[in-house]
Amino acid sequence: MSLDTILVAIGPTDTDRSEAIMETVLATAKPADATVVLAHVFTDDEYEQRLSQLEFDPDRESVSPDRVADRYAAIQDLRSSLEEADLEYEIRGAVGEQGPMIVELATEVDADRVVVAGRQRSPVGKAVFGSTAQEVLLSSPCPVTFVCSDS
Repeated sequence: MSLDTILVAIGPTDTDRSEAIMETVLATAKPADATVVLAHVFTDDEYEQRLSQLEFDPDRESVSPDRVADRYAAIQDLRSSLEEADLEYEIRGAVGEQGPMIVELATEVDADRVVVAGRQRSPVGKAVFGSTAQEVLLSSPCPVTFVCSDS
């Protein structure tokens, strides 16, 4: 199986995990010369908040989730690392429920691997609060690498 495209799902709490995420991505993508797709899925409320914070005027211009994701701080940090490693990348944004949208993006970009990050949770914690990473692990159209954080 060749590794042409890796989708990296970046969540709102992944800024403190970005170094671990990038180490994992580079270790996988660099030897394969794979294209990396940095993706962020916004909830409806988060998307509207980001539009306002970034001073986009949705009445005057068409603003795609891709453009908003491109300005997301965690994405910009990872993008710099990919440029330094001389890897091709693209940035994708989407609005909706995170787990299903990550799976949908993986299908759209024909990903050969998905990278998601999260923290360890007890089984009860997952049942009570849900887990985007768990949903991606169970529903992804390709193998998933989980980058774990204790915090």
